[in-house]
Amino acid sequence: MFESLTDRLNGVFGKLTSRGRLSEQDIDAALREVRMALLEADVDFKVARQFINDVKEKAKSEEVFASLTPGQTVVKIVQEELVQILGGEHVGISRADRPPTVILLVGLQGAGKTTAAAKLASKLNKEKQTVMLAACDLQRPAAIDQLKQLGTQIGVDVYSEDPGKSSPVQVARNAVKKAAYDNTFYLILDTAGRLAIDDDLMRELEEIRDATNPVETLLVVDAMTGQDAVRSGSEFNDRIGITGMIMTKMDGDARGGAALSMRSVTGVPVKFMGVGERADALEDYHPDRLASRILGMGDVQSLIEKAQDQFDEQKALELEQKMRKSQFDFNDMLQQFQTIKNMGPLDGILGMLPGMGAIKNQIKDVDERKMAQVEAIILSMTPHERSNPALINGSRRKRIADGSGTSPTQVNQLLNQHKQMQKMMSRFFKGGKKRALMGMFGRS
Repeated sequence: MFESLTDRLNGVFGKLTSRGRLSEQDIDAALREVRMALLEADVDFKVARQFINDVKEKAKSEEVFASLTPGQTVVKIVQEELVQILGGEHVGISRADRPPTVILLVGLQGAGKTTAAAKLASKLNKEKQTVMLAACDLQRPAAIDQLKQLGTQIGVDVYSEDPGKSSPVQVARNAVKKAAYDNTFYLILDTAGRLAIDDDLMRELEEIRDATNPVETLLVVDAMTGQDAVRSGSEFNDRIGITGMIMTKMDGDARGGAALSMRSVTGVPVKFMGVGERADALEDYHPDRLASRILGMGDVQSLIEKAQDQFDEQKALELEQKMRKSQFDFNDMLQQFQTIKNMGPLDGILGMLPGMGAIKNQIKDVDERKMAQVEAIILSMTPHERSNPALINGSRRKRIADGSGTSPTQVNQLLNQHKQMQKMMSRFFKGGKKRALMGMFGRS
């Protein structure tokens, strides 16, 4: 996400930071380019104009011109202002005083409401909260079946009724009663959408809202529709009164203008963003982290959180003991590869590393192919060979190569890499570093 905007801004600020001193003309020229980059990224023109005016006012202070690194000071100002237009601070989900906390999802057809409902349920479920989904979309064929299927995949109950005998309002009202009876903490209502905003849709949503008294009314918007998403956000807010937004398909939007405009235009915070198809591909929306990503500075905090989600403390302790004794084998290597894969697409991970945004597209395909190749080689080994790499002789190499669709030379390269890794780990632990892996994740 934001690839085109990030590339343009990196070019502008690269020129700016390479200068020893800056004049007002230098800043004006750079900000003209920034403004064009924002407009090309489909940012609302009023938002872009206000952003440039705010940056210009701060950038022309004596503090910038007196700085030893004026270019970097301007970039810092831009980052601070980006955080503000993106929403300022992270805003999480509100909770009811007693169960259930009703979350009403609304939006246009095709925005991804049903998928977003399941992703949000999965996220809350992982936080050790009881969750139930309610199928209130009785308009779209197979909407109930889709939600039930998703509920089964993520291990969350779905409340539904016969669409021929119930209305969406009745389903929603009965779902609240069921959730209260079961003492379910979160109830997520998946509602119908339309291709365009109309009175029938809004009236139905108003009735569901009034019948269920939701703590959160979240608008689900497709980031790839750009300013159409911003306009629909304003209309839904005026009529229904939304408390937050979920931006879907953020991973498919190279421009990102909708995300940059949403808070400023609607006055409503974005709370989550969808970054992929998987059930866990829903991230909390942090304006400061997003601003860093846009400026190519990475997002290390989100990367650490992703790693911690996949982190098994007991397995890490066992792995550390094996590393200390130089017993790190191919079973361990395969486990680490699978942990990285579970963190999400490699390009998303690379984009969170500072300085990697500009080159991630150049190395993404190569690295993903290489990882798949290594995984195939390891899986072509017998369990005994994985535990005892020293057993792998010439004939075994050929068999492994044939089984993985690689060559004996590539198998040999992996064996050599494994030996090098063992040597490095041995040196790392010789210095008496205690609980090194645990320390990486801030654990004692």
